[in-house]
Amino acid sequence: MCELMGMSANVPTDICFSFSGFLHRGGGTGPHRDGWGIAFYEEGGYREFRDPHPSVDSPIARLICDYPIKSHVVISHIRQANVGGVRLANTHPFTREMWGRPWCYAHNGQLSDWQQLPLGLYTPVGSTDSEHAFCWLMGELRQRFPTPPESPDVLWETLHALCEQLRGLGVFNLLLSDGVYLYSYCSTKLAHITRRAPFGQAELSDAEMTVNFVEHTTPNDIVSVVATAPLTHNEAWQRMAPGELLVWRGGEIRARYGPKS
Repeated sequence: MCELMGMSANVPTDICFSFSGFLHRGGGTGPHRDGWGIAFYEEGGYREFRDPHPSVDSPIARLICDYPIKSHVVISHIRQANVGGVRLANTHPFTREMWGRPWCYAHNGQLSDWQQLPLGLYTPVGSTDSEHAFCWLMGELRQRFPTPPESPDVLWETLHALCEQLRGLGVFNLLLSDGVYLYSYCSTKLAHITRRAPFGQAELSDAEMTVNFVEHTTPNDIVSVVATAPLTHNEAWQRMAPGELLVWRGGEIRARYGPKS
């Protein structure tokens, strides 16, 4: 299956170090050769790169490593195709507008009977179960909340319930963002780490690279990374539980929802 990576930070931060390891899983240390993509929310705008070729060989991926785009929220995905051919239209992340904001989504897993999910306002461009589920999810949220709810807790509870419904169809690990919050939902496999002062060194698991975060941060920085599997081997990553939804903002967990019994 595919792999996910996301970031939430309280200051504009680049993802170069983590992405340098992550891209090797796209055809190098991992079998995910069927495309990759990455999205950045920055200064009220949205920037996205997608490529249907293996990330380990992609000049665009190397550009991301060498070009430190500063962002508060990042979502990235490397694909191992299950449903839908290898082409740009089937390459994550996917984006749709809601409430005047670009919502970005990436999915790891495979769903059954996904064609039965009714679609409303949003229609897939490609042919994947992932994008179909995204369009269904966004349509359900838009139908229930034509305008942003006054209390975000109501939205978060609804999102968790919809993710649980999709988990009932198979494997549904998700990263989702509107540029303010980053949502991570675990069906089977997601891990996260939060880096804050006192900062130390980190060593990538998939590439020979070490960084001393003291040299690149201030004492007030908070940066959290979420990934399918830990990206470093000398740090204590935390595993998410199946059915758990975490709501991130500014590098911190703002809400946590557990699996429904």
